[in-house]
Amino acid sequence: MNIQKTVLAASILAALATTNSYAQDEEQEKKQDEVMETIEVSSRGLISYVSATGSKSDTPIIETPLSVSVLTEARIQDLGAVTVQDAIGYVAGLYNGPFGVDTRGDWAKIRGVAPAQYLDGLKSLFGNYNNVRVNPYSLGQIEVLKGPSSVLYGQGSTGGIINLVSKRPKAETEGQFWAQLGNYSRKQVAGDITGALNDDASLTGRFVGLYRDSDTQTDFVQDNSLVLNPSLSWHASDDTKITLIGNIQRNESGSSTQFFPWKGTILPNEFGQIDSSTFVSEPGFDKYDTEQDALTVIAEHDINLDWRVRLASRYSDSSSEYNTMYGWPPVFAEDNRTINRVSYLSRADARAWTTDLQLHGNLNTGAVEHDLVFGIDFQDAYTDNDTAYGAMNTLDLYNPVYGQATGLPTEANLSDAASSTTYQLGVYVQDNMRITDKWLVSAAMRRDRATSNPEDGSATDQYATTGRLGFMYLMDGGVSPYVSYSESFSPLIGRDAYDNQYVPIEGKQWEAGLKYQPQGTEHLLTASVYKITEENRTTPSNDGDAPFPDRQVQVGEVEIEGVELEAQLAWESLDVYASYAYTDAVVSESNTVGEEGATLSATPDQQASVWATYRPDNWNGFKIGAGVRYVGNTSDGSAYVEQNGVVLNDPLETPSYTVFDAMIGYDWDNYSLSLDVDNLTDKTVLTSCLARGDCFYGQQRTIMANLRYNF
Repeated sequence: MNIQKTVLAASILAALATTNSYAQDEEQEKKQDEVMETIEVSSRGLISYVSATGSKSDTPIIETPLSVSVLTEARIQDLGAVTVQDAIGYVAGLYNGPFGVDTRGDWAKIRGVAPAQYLDGLKSLFGNYNNVRVNPYSLGQIEVLKGPSSVLYGQGSTGGIINLVSKRPKAETEGQFWAQLGNYSRKQVAGDITGALNDDASLTGRFVGLYRDSDTQTDFVQDNSLVLNPSLSWHASDDTKITLIGNIQRNESGSSTQFFPWKGTILPNEFGQIDSSTFVSEPGFDKYDTEQDALTVIAEHDINLDWRVRLASRYSDSSSEYNTMYGWPPVFAEDNRTINRVSYLSRADARAWTTDLQLHGNLNTGAVEHDLVFGIDFQDAYTDNDTAYGAMNTLDLYNPVYGQATGLPTEANLSDAASSTTYQLGVYVQDNMRITDKWLVSAAMRRDRATSNPEDGSATDQYATTGRLGFMYLMDGGVSPYVSYSESFSPLIGRDAYDNQYVPIEGKQWEAGLKYQPQGTEHLLTASVYKITEENRTTPSNDGDAPFPDRQVQVGEVEIEGVELEAQLAWESLDVYASYAYTDAVVSESNTVGEEGATLSATPDQQASVWATYRPDNWNGFKIGAGVRYVGNTSDGSAYVEQNGVVLNDPLETPSYTVFDAMIGYDWDNYSLSLDVDNLTDKTVLTSCLARGDCFYGQQRTIMANLRYNF
């Protein structure tokens, strides 16, 4: 492709130019002074002006020709977020919780597509329902990179990635104790302490711990958690730093998502609305218990003033015990109140080793300054999931009687499912070029090999080359217009209806935007328009003469267009976080009747949100915050079909909704009291309804009282 040739040419030019590099002492001192003058976080810590996710090096957001949103630790606390899913609810172009309240994980859609989740720049989720849910109290920052991003991160989503950044040790001693009480019998205590461990502060440590005992808005479903995050940093020399981050986590929960039928949720039923607290599974049987032990190592070494090496590596071992019952198909019997329940049991394991080795360099070639990254990353992920199904049992959703289910599966019924190991090896290069302090050109290219190796020995190799090219102009006054092109790939394992090996799903995006950081202020404003094409999606073959007609073919395509606006504003006593997004995501090609022309399911056409916090000095420590979130209509994912004047399919549309959040607090000395309320009016909302017949409830009113002691 021309884009790949351009990227490669730019990278080769940068590499060949090393012989012309000059790094005189005066120039280095000037650069160091510029770095010292850079503002990274706003005065109250709510706005971050720097992100490492977009380019794998700390780069100002207004100098990144991509859409990046960053949530700081202070912002997460200000929003009263107790899950990652809560924290990202005000980000432009991101729909958090498209499938309702789910204790099993944090789900989202970015630009109409589910993102990949990373932790400290390394992929953290492999497979489904085999991992713990990360607690935001262990995080120092959440970074959202929107759009295809395989050029730096390998296989991933067309929508983008959510990179969770762990808290790190600090040299200055500080800490916090946090106690929380809430409705649904929520009780939680947490602590965070950090500081130097020796006289010269070459050894620093941090310990984050949390314990929670809680129920949820779904009857008989708990949300208990134990989190232990020790970390240690060793400054071995002035040039070398090694950080270890541990994660020990034990979660006890169940299935809060209930897959309720259309009737009684979005459609009327003579027996009324199904209560959002209704539990479809069986008490004493239902559970989703997960555990994880993980260790991350981050080593950084400065070779000289211009070149440095960074290595990040993590080994994680996680498992889950999952028992559930759910209505399937999600429709009522003829009485419009009884459903048939599938009983299901799963024992899943995941062991993953991920590594990313980077070489960073700075050099000058005449009027062009180069910020280079050369990298190689590796993933080795083993997954195994043994399952069992039991007998079908009925339940009256309007008058549930539990304890009568029979034929439930046990561990003795587990099938010995074949395990699988997935490998990925990728090499990449990026050159961020600054030309005469006005023009920025970001060029990157990557080559990947992904291998799936099932236990049966039928290994599958897939290869992909992805690129990215961006241009930005730094105008006077803090305005930065840009345009960029980026690609992604996602391996697809298996063979099609004609016994051909699948090729990766590919994503391509064009984006143009404007970033603005007004001089003399702490404000940060961004605007973008984009168009994404996702190719090689699978659809049924619809060919009875195919050698394997039950298999699928890769003829599907999706086109997504949108506009996103985001503003983070900070004055002396007022902070505002506002966003707006318009998303048009449709299936542009498909061989399946009722799919081509369909809007992607669980994708709002419009979203808007505003959160404001007011804390004037003359209020003697009092503060108030309020937010409003608007979510537009979502489609069930099917298309309108009419033949000979007869409507064969009319898509179901989930109506828009608006919810309000609020906070009131008081700070004195080292103490802080606050009361956080999500969904202030206790409005019952449906986050989405799918063509298969089920709907999902959003979060009901949630109240949390907090006491924090900071030292």
